[in-house]
Amino acid sequence: MGRIGYIFLYVCLGFVALFQIFPIVWLFLFSLKDNREIFAGSPFALPEQIKWQNYLTVWEGGIGNYFWNSIWITGVSIFLTLLFASMAVFVITRMSWKLNKLVLGLFMVGLMIPIHSALIPLFSMFLGVGLIDNPLSIVITYTAYNLPITMMILLGFYYTIPKEIEEAAIIDGASLHKLFFRIILPITSPVLATTAIINMIYNWNEFVFVNTFISSDRYRTLTVGINNFVGQYMTDWGAIGATLVISVLPIIVAFLFFSNKIVEGISSSAVKG
Repeated sequence: MGRIGYIFLYVCLGFVALFQIFPIVWLFLFSLKDNREIFAGSPFALPEQIKWQNYLTVWEGGIGNYFWNSIWITGVSIFLTLLFASMAVFVITRMSWKLNKLVLGLFMVGLMIPIHSALIPLFSMFLGVGLIDNPLSIVITYTAYNLPITMMILLGFYYTIPKEIEEAAIIDGASLHKLFFRIILPITSPVLATTAIINMIYNWNEFVFVNTFISSDRYRTLTVGINNFVGQYMTDWGAIGATLVISVLPIIVAFLFFSNKIVEGISSSAVKG
């Protein structure tokens, strides 16, 4: 490809980037306007007077509690998913035992189970053990549902790790636990970052499980909380916009910080050998 071709390619990519960024910028400007500017002015115009009060209004209205619930439930679920998936893949790919393929197949069956088909059995199970209206039910559900896809992404990367690394560590006296936590986990950090972002997007935006298992306002996450806020602030569109900005901001920030790791993890796990 010649110089002109590269220039044309970068111009096209620039237009695509602007097309992708524009809705986020528009939503942010929308959240800084009042109803008069939103309905009377141009949707592309800058706010005449910045209304930071919209953010204060929704935060004092309870969005902070929903935001905190989403953060800690998402964080705990991601940690448990990555830990359990890494342990399972390590045992399946790095150890020789008769039923490893069967166990891997059982985990992969989880990819074929629709979410909605499991709602009633899960609700009945959590009701029987007293976990309805308990955030632990959400953490358990997120962890279990994200295990198959996380393991599938990790598998390709684990197969690329040379056996010589483990053999050298064992010769130096490393125990199984030290081998996993001190050597294997640091090596897999790029693909772990990739799976963490994938898990975060799912957990952060999930609605059905929280709406089904959580009934009190105390434990609701942002997705269900926003649904309530839309009804509460139906006449205040600037406040609704501020709520939506707060909900998407953590995903954008996380992606910006881990974008290099995501690309590295995807490319590493896509090649075997």
